[in-house]
Amino acid sequence: MPGRLDGMRVAILATDGVEQVELTDPREAVTAEGARAELVSVSDGEIQAMNGDIQPAEKFGVDRTAADASPDDYDALLMPGGTVNADRLRMDDDVRAFVRAIVEAGKPVGVICHGPWTLIDAEVVKGRTLTSYPSLRTDLRNAGAEVVDREVVQDGALISSRNPDDLPAFCATVVEVFATAAGDSATRR
Repeated sequence: MPGRLDGMRVAILATDGVEQVELTDPREAVTAEGARAELVSVSDGEIQAMNGDIQPAEKFGVDRTAADASPDDYDALLMPGGTVNADRLRMDDDVRAFVRAIVEAGKPVGVICHGPWTLIDAEVVKGRTLTSYPSLRTDLRNAGAEVVDREVVQDGALISSRNPDDLPAFCATVVEVFATAAGDSATRR
């Protein structure tokens, strides 16, 4: 039986310090529906995931670096959190350019927990409504976003959630929005 995301290519943007469950649960949700997910990072090799920001978890192989990844190669983007992960990503010029191009192209983006830090530094949150981990909310407001406190927020093709407790709602909404985008894309082809 075909999945709702068959043929869709999804970039998962992460580096060392990513919150493991925020990487694995959304990845499993989109791949279960037929999407092909690739891990995009700041450098080649493997990244070290964490549990609760402080306990080392698994390592994950990187498929492409942000410097070598083209936004044209992907239909959607997932941005897991983890304090260190998001802080490292937002400082990378290639990551910021990649994220900005995906958002400006109107492709769907799912971002959770500390992930919006990278959106702030990519300068794509002004006028958008989203949620995040509580410690980022002032940063988001200062960047021009409207911040709400809900388990999942959808603003057009941008889906955001607060923390790992929100993953069931986040993953369901990501699949729904990505499927709508995949259907729209198939109609345009």
